[in-house]
Amino acid sequence: MAEAAKRLDTAERPDEKISGGRLVAKALKNEGVEVIFTLCGGHIIDIYDGCLDEGIDIIDVRHEQVAAHAADGYARMTGKPGCAVVTAGPGTTDAITGVANAFRAESPFVLIGGQGALSQHKMGSLQDLPHVDMMLPITKFAATVPSTARIADMVSMAFRECRNGAPGPSFLEIPRDVLDAKIDPEQARIPEAGSYRASTRSVGDPDDIERLADILVKSERPCVLFGTQVWTCRATEAARAFARALNIPAYLNGAGRGTFPPGDPHHFHRTRRVAFDNADVIVIVGTPFDFRMGYGKRLRADATVVQIDMDYRTVGKNRDISLGLVGDVGRVLEAVTAAATGRVDNGARSRKSWMAELRAEEAVRYEKLLPELKSDAVPINPYRVAYELNEFLTEDTIYIGDGGDVVTITAQAVQPRSPGHWMDPGPLGTLGIGVPFAMAAKYVHPEKEVLCYFGDGALAMTGWDFETCVRFNLPFLGVVGNNSSMNQIRCGQIDKYGEQRGNVGNLLGDVPFDKFAEILGGHGEEVREPHQIRPALERAREAVASGTPALVNIWVDRDVWAPGTRNQTMYK
Repeated sequence: MAEAAKRLDTAERPDEKISGGRLVAKALKNEGVEVIFTLCGGHIIDIYDGCLDEGIDIIDVRHEQVAAHAADGYARMTGKPGCAVVTAGPGTTDAITGVANAFRAESPFVLIGGQGALSQHKMGSLQDLPHVDMMLPITKFAATVPSTARIADMVSMAFRECRNGAPGPSFLEIPRDVLDAKIDPEQARIPEAGSYRASTRSVGDPDDIERLADILVKSERPCVLFGTQVWTCRATEAARAFARALNIPAYLNGAGRGTFPPGDPHHFHRTRRVAFDNADVIVIVGTPFDFRMGYGKRLRADATVVQIDMDYRTVGKNRDISLGLVGDVGRVLEAVTAAATGRVDNGARSRKSWMAELRAEEAVRYEKLLPELKSDAVPINPYRVAYELNEFLTEDTIYIGDGGDVVTITAQAVQPRSPGHWMDPGPLGTLGIGVPFAMAAKYVHPEKEVLCYFGDGALAMTGWDFETCVRFNLPFLGVVGNNSSMNQIRCGQIDKYGEQRGNVGNLLGDVPFDKFAEILGGHGEEVREPHQIRPALERAREAVASGTPALVNIWVDRDVWAPGTRNQTMYK
């Protein structure tokens, strides 16, 4: 746990009025906020004063993008909105990438930004920018607080909108004079905790529940893909019960990874394309038909396709479907399972050959990949790193992937042991989420091991906040797949322009990140040969257990790429 900010004794104040910053903190406290991620600025310091009063932890980082990513990571770990606080102008624009990443990943957090005084509106005050206009396209809610009396009310409004349909970020800017002003407490409305909450756990249309149950009972070769919303809705048990009761092969993506433990008879890992090409019914739960799904084109054209999602706008987007259900995906899955109970025996028995066919193909594909996973090549094959990381994971290891091929390759090998133990950027493909996600994950789960695998290009973007993890006693285990290049992009350039022009704009220096870690107060170690990987990981684990963040710098072969990268499928 981070070093908690000490709660100040504020029972006896020399005046009875309350400042805007203290109103912000009271509203945050009522929303269940226990920590803000921030970088200081003159426009926002009164919020710190209020957070000290309310016992809210303050973790100050070195770049506002990190603050936003950390608030996003906190939301993914806890299921409740995180909070970041940044100053006006460049402070807010620096945080935009983190907001956009959370928007595409459907992750709820509130970004509070400073703003010039209302009394100086349109006068060219320090760091004045049209923040709300910039934030509107990438948030579920964005607004300016017009008066001190409205601060707590609008903070609560921003948190409420985070949960509207599929979750996402909100933005609230507070002008400096509005934040610093003091008013009589009775002038302000401070919503009580949960006083305005409405249930969002809708089960959808009962008739459609029955239709889906009937479709699945009659299906001969069904399959299901469980996406990020399964974790968003904390629907792990519902997803497992659904697959087991209906005897359906299940595939996982995004934060849905970990829903089934490795080796579970209904968990399939390497045959998704085979299933999509041969299934008669395909159920897509909580993931859109975006580039990761080939915009829906990767699903068999004549299959019955069913989509279950929290957001109506996602259902049927980019591809026609046979049936769409909107609601809390856990509640929907529970209802379909209940509706099918007592009717699935014959169908379940008839699927044994379908399940056996897929399981046999899983084994074939694993054997085909095994030479790379166990390669002894030097420079080290990145697939060998992925294999070693998967073997190294424990039941309590939270795994984070930060990079291009780093995420793509490890997705083929790394299988988290528990739900909620996989984190990656999401569909925006943002590099640099690793350190802030690790920071947030360790804050939320100090008892768990947090392991982040970085590409060297990704780590360089936000790596200085490794020092923040040292400073706040948030030790995590970092591993760097270092090939001194932005390698996923390099692959496409070489393929398109040839070797001579393909190495332009994507080669990096040979950075010894092990030394970087040591400079910032952590444990560092370098690995150049495959047999050194596991011992280095074990020593790093010991360092983390003693309270020291660690980086293991592994030099990997820059001429090995994931199949999707070689085929550039992310652009198709």
